[in-house]
Amino acid sequence: MSKQLSEFSHKLASVLPQIGTEQFAQALITMIKDLVPTDNAVIIHYVRGQKPTLQYNDYPSADRRTVIQKFIQGAFLLDPFYRHGKNTNTSGLYRLDDLAPEGFHETEYYRSYFKHTELKDEVGYIVHLNGNQFINISLGQQKEIGDFKLAHIALLKDITPLIEQICKLHFTDTEKSTDNQLPDQLESALNHFGTAYLTDRESQVVQLFLHGHSTKSIAERLGISPETVKLHRKNSYAKLDISSQAELFHLFIDSLASLNNYTGGDPLVGYL
Repeated sequence: MSKQLSEFSHKLASVLPQIGTEQFAQALITMIKDLVPTDNAVIIHYVRGQKPTLQYNDYPSADRRTVIQKFIQGAFLLDPFYRHGKNTNTSGLYRLDDLAPEGFHETEYYRSYFKHTELKDEVGYIVHLNGNQFINISLGQQKEIGDFKLAHIALLKDITPLIEQICKLHFTDTEKSTDNQLPDQLESALNHFGTAYLTDRESQVVQLFLHGHSTKSIAERLGISPETVKLHRKNSYAKLDISSQAELFHLFIDSLASLNNYTGGDPLVGYL
């Protein structure tokens, strides 16, 4: 125990001097990876009213970097870690399986985006800061390695208070440039997606599909039968001139690219 404490103390000592510097993220991830074997890590800084910023990304290939950029540009809206961070004020360590809706691996968000990350397992710290900000530190294991070991997850949980405190010290005073602003446009676009063309109930069903819920989960949330959910989906697809959940996902992502002059409402109005 004394040896382990000494090793951890030395690792932490290498991080503390980097607080407030550009080397902080690299030092933090190096410390975490020395404690727990991890294939890759991503740190994203979310500030209300602004586009998220990528603070760290050690995915090795160019293709994976492209995937991360797709995430930053709009797919993050459907990410279970982002949704949890946005909708709660609770910091901590979470596992994807604990945050993702039922049937996550069958959703189009998973098929069109998440599977291309090649992650087998993901855990992440969510650290809430001052001023409607939070940090997501994503730690991933590739398919070749498999899931995180329970002992490693327990260790990551044990150091959560430390991770939270040093992230608060580093990120709370981080200034973000005003030219990076996208004031709530993406969230508004998600909340109003399809509303100009669909009924209220159809819009609800489409929203929940985009958020990764299964037919069964949607039926339970809305208090209707799975057959009624399928009927609403069928009618929505007909009105939007699409024929699959894949086309729905891409229609949503593509409509986000048309938000240069977005002033609110359904983004499909300007896109279509």
